[in-house]
Amino acid sequence: MMTTSLNWNSRQLTHGWQRGINAFYYGLGLTDEDLDKAQIGIGVPLLDGNLCNVHAYELAKQIAQGCREAGLLGFPFGVPAISDNITQGHEGGNASLPSRNMIANGAECVVSAHGYDGLIGLHHCDKNGPGFAMALARLNYPGLIVNGGTIMPGCHDGREVTILDVYDAQAAASVGAMSQDEAGQIIRAACPGPGGCGIAASFNTWGIALEAIGLSLPFTSSIPAVDAAKQQECLAVGAAMRNVLERNIRPRDVLTRPAFENAAATIAAIGGSTNGVLHLLALAREAGVAFSLRDMQAIFRRTPVCCSFAPRGKLTMVDLHRIGGTPVLLKHLLQAGLLDGGCLTVSGRTLGESLADVPPPPSGQELIAPSDLPFKAYADVQICFGNLAPEGIVFKVSSMQESRFRGTAVCFDNARDVAAAVESRRIRPGHVIVLRYLGPVAAGMPEVLIASAALAVPELDGQVAMISDTRVSGVSHGAIGVHCSPEAAVGGPIAAVEDGDEISFDLLLGDVTLHVPDDQLARRRAALPPWMNTPRRGYLLDWAATAAQAHHGCVSKALHPECG
Repeated sequence: MMTTSLNWNSRQLTHGWQRGINAFYYGLGLTDEDLDKAQIGIGVPLLDGNLCNVHAYELAKQIAQGCREAGLLGFPFGVPAISDNITQGHEGGNASLPSRNMIANGAECVVSAHGYDGLIGLHHCDKNGPGFAMALARLNYPGLIVNGGTIMPGCHDGREVTILDVYDAQAAASVGAMSQDEAGQIIRAACPGPGGCGIAASFNTWGIALEAIGLSLPFTSSIPAVDAAKQQECLAVGAAMRNVLERNIRPRDVLTRPAFENAAATIAAIGGSTNGVLHLLALAREAGVAFSLRDMQAIFRRTPVCCSFAPRGKLTMVDLHRIGGTPVLLKHLLQAGLLDGGCLTVSGRTLGESLADVPPPPSGQELIAPSDLPFKAYADVQICFGNLAPEGIVFKVSSMQESRFRGTAVCFDNARDVAAAVESRRIRPGHVIVLRYLGPVAAGMPEVLIASAALAVPELDGQVAMISDTRVSGVSHGAIGVHCSPEAAVGGPIAAVEDGDEISFDLLLGDVTLHVPDDQLARRRAALPPWMNTPRRGYLLDWAATAAQAHHGCVSKALHPECG
């Protein structure tokens, strides 16, 4: 039932004291009748040079048309878009996570400055959806997030290949386990057209999480980018947005503590990306919900892995689409007791109500495991604390069979040096690669897939570990601990690790330990020189001055001084 005028905000402009601004509205072709309609900002991550985003504006125009048909006015606007694949392994990777906060700031800026009545954000690449979700939580304006769609898999030698195969092939070729020619064939075939990376990497992890948390409509995360159903979905978004306005559903009505628990459990159950953890922490902070790494630690310990998505398995989001889409998965998790069906969603229904008529996974499918026979009894993503990471570290261990590991540290300050060490056979089973000085203050917290992929070669996969204060892509697999907090650049213990130190972790106990006596570790930390490697770029200087540490989700300390 409508509780407020649909143009609750824009009428302050269209019918406000400053009548002169209407000249621009008339210049846009609007009529007097249009000036009574609600205005919706449609956030578009514009980047034609990236497969994930190349169709973003096309979908935005479909959404705008659907808004018009629903009696609303939709205005697409652009925000920064950084490709998390194209920026791998060089300076560009430093821009990835800062772009998330830029998207949040940009959407907040445009939507509030123009007096829009709601926000529709498009999720095309890893940081788009999190940025728009943060903006929605911050503004608390009616709105929702639409998924740009997953990429179709490519084909090589009669089998489907994805971006994961690209990096695994590159690593295998570097050590002679595959020919350079075959690796090149896979690179050319793996990405056949538009859409976000098709496995349970960062893009799809967050897309599914948005449906689970209630900020996205059902099915949006699993429809492929090139499927005709994606165009039809975008045309229907206007009617859904009108429903949100009529019901006056605000993001903070949706973003409750149980909703965050649903999202965390879903990320765990699908074998999702560690980036999802970072974004949930940031979104919770923006929404004013108390939800920490400690809370996620408990959820991850009790949530089994229910899906065989790559990188832990071989299947993709297209496979989920083929068996009925994301609601089939969420219904399965709900019936398994892993989700709370009472949470409100932007559809206007509770999660349980929206899944009521969804069928079970079809017989014969291999993506979703039976509830009583999961692929693993606890999540691939686990949280640990200890003298190496007093504020926490996030592990992803999809290819490690044991829940414990102990090894000898080999330290690096550069991701490319890790790959080079693998190629020269310097890295051996039992090593713990420590990669540091790449955290939010030091370098914008880039993904270091070039390092983690190098560890996936057959002789090392599952037999070495990596610990870092930066991030890895959801494409990564192995035994990897990231987001180590506090980071090296602010004097965190990871800065004091030396080659040959023993490091151990126990995922189910939640412990990570640098086996150095406390007094010796204290002396090492006291002797650390101050971090002086100031970023060269203006955006990184702004980011480094304001970004909180990873256990706070790297939100802005200017907005959230309690995270300082």
